[in-house]
Amino acid sequence: MAEHNDFGKAAEQLATEYLQQKGYRILARNFYYQKAEIDIIAMQGDTLVVAEVKARRSDAVLHPMEAVNRKKIGLLVAAADHYIGQHNISAEVRFDIISILMPADDKVQIEHMVDAFGALEA
Repeated sequence: MAEHNDFGKAAEQLATEYLQQKGYRILARNFYYQKAEIDIIAMQGDTLVVAEVKARRSDAVLHPMEAVNRKKIGLLVAAADHYIGQHNISAEVRFDIISILMPADDKVQIEHMVDAFGALEA
């Protein structure tokens, strides 16, 4: 597997563990629908959380959260709609972004933007 794939998988694992420590129940990882992939689908109480994980070695050029553009949002929403229909879910849905900075010094920084798409529209 390519190094960037290993890096991405490691970041998704860190994000999953982070959410579990916060009391989230993980329902699915790497859910694919057409051209979209949802990194993590979880429940927090009565809310279905669709989490996009973005990781970088540095935020010098672009903060990981800035990599989620309108096209990506549209793909995530379509994939979430499909997942909800497929599993007959009636819960409230929230979209989060989990940013992970993993520099060479191994001082991992995790930032969790709750209801990220609502924040982007504000």
